[in-house]
Amino acid sequence: MDHESTGELFQAAVGGDAAAWKALVERLSPLVWSVIRAHGLSRTDGQEVFQTTWFRLAQHLRRIREPDKVSSWLATTARNESLKALRAARRFTLSDDVETLEWAADEHTPEQAVIASEEAVVQAERARQLWKAFQELGENCQRLLRVLMGSPPSSYREVAVALDIAVGSIGPMRQRCLRRLRDLLAERGVR
Repeated sequence: MDHESTGELFQAAVGGDAAAWKALVERLSPLVWSVIRAHGLSRTDGQEVFQTTWFRLAQHLRRIREPDKVSSWLATTARNESLKALRAARRFTLSDDVETLEWAADEHTPEQAVIASEEAVVQAERARQLWKAFQELGENCQRLLRVLMGSPPSSYREVAVALDIAVGSIGPMRQRCLRRLRDLLAERGVR
């Protein structure tokens, strides 16, 4: 698909071009995921929001009047669906963490198991301290860092759309947030 803009891809998809629809999904999926990650949803809820966001676009294909703004429409829809999922999740506390739900069979020798478990304890403690420090950051820093650390990384333009902030403020805000996170980790003795 060799369309120059997202708007052209969108128009071709509206016209029934399946390859354009596929290319549009490939191009804009990282943006949708970055918005979802910014809200800290579980993997299961995130996948549900991702599917719902694309379903909403399919429902409203012919209602979108500005094809070049489809990425903004998707970011806003993903944000709204993420907020709905967060409200719903407050009612329940479920886990989709496989390690929490089941114990994997351990094929190590007893000595290897002890060493592996000690390393796992150290890593788990480091991760716990990191997340504890991360949770002490303000909501804006948490959301920004979640979006920026996505894979594949989102462009600053996509981040700006996803978080509804100015492109020029992303770099300085990122530096402040990371500096604060480093300071919090240093206070805890985590390197």
